[in-house]
Amino acid sequence: MSSPSSRQNLIDYCLRSLGFPVVEINADEDQIEDRIDEAIQFYRDFHYDAVESVYLKEQIAASLIQITGVNAASFSIGEKITGASSGATTFVHANVSANRINVKNTVGTFTAGEAITGSNSGTTATLSSITLGNFDNKYITLNDSVLSVVRTLPLSSRSNSISFFDAKYQLMLNNIQSLTNTDIQYFTMLKMHINMINDLMTGQKPIRFNRHMNRLHIDLTWGDGGDLAIGDYIIIEAYRSLDPDTYTDVYNDGFLKRYATALIKRQWGVNLKKFEGVQLPGGVTLNGQKIFDEAMEEIKELREEAQSTYQLPTDFFTG
Repeated sequence: MSSPSSRQNLIDYCLRSLGFPVVEINADEDQIEDRIDEAIQFYRDFHYDAVESVYLKEQIAASLIQITGVNAASFSIGEKITGASSGATTFVHANVSANRINVKNTVGTFTAGEAITGSNSGTTATLSSITLGNFDNKYITLNDSVLSVVRTLPLSSRSNSISFFDAKYQLMLNNIQSLTNTDIQYFTMLKMHINMINDLMTGQKPIRFNRHMNRLHIDLTWGDGGDLAIGDYIIIEAYRSLDPDTYTDVYNDGFLKRYATALIKRQWGVNLKKFEGVQLPGGVTLNGQKIFDEAMEEIKELREEAQSTYQLPTDFFTG
């Protein structure tokens, strides 16, 4: 198949490009799989067709504890829960079900199997497990496919209504009549001025993201009375790699096919170099070094091509 649409199709295409089945390719299946993984990783990191700009929605969530021995409704909303052996504390946010409770402002580390007690109700239960939410973690966990985060756009449930004293509200209230009769040059300049003042006085919330940790840290005030409450949403502008198993046309990308072929050829050369100079029946002599050198030259040229032609400018991934 000249147009690969799956991982195995891509492997078969690469092997045929190297001469298979006329020529035996001396590489193990696991080695070939590793080279395909390496090719896809390079393609994802340096080719603009391998990523997409997306807006991701993440909700601020409370932590979740599971209990046994008593109904979760026995704990009152807002009361403090303390672990008997660990001394860790948390506060009830909401009762989810008979044995699950949403909690927040967790301090310390609870131990599975320990007894927990409510400060107001006096209820005692056995803790089965606790899963920390992003409200207590103070960071948002993102998918492995996210390569870079550009910025965040907070959508707070507390900001759905516009205050009467809001500057933008007053601007529209006092100028809506003139805006319908004249051009909007004055309005546009005034909005730009207001936005500049907002950037100077408030500014953007600093963010920190490392794709190997998959954690987005937002430097704002977490906790009760902070910038975000449980249930609020964060809109994240990010770059995400395409999943080739979902978007199978990725396997047919011309650069990916050539680069994967070169990597498999290099592996073939590495394997044959160990038998350099060995003469086979019929007078045939293995020359793994030549195959290896050709592959290395092809890989060098392809990497230069990727960085000069297909790589996005670095500042696109700043954030």
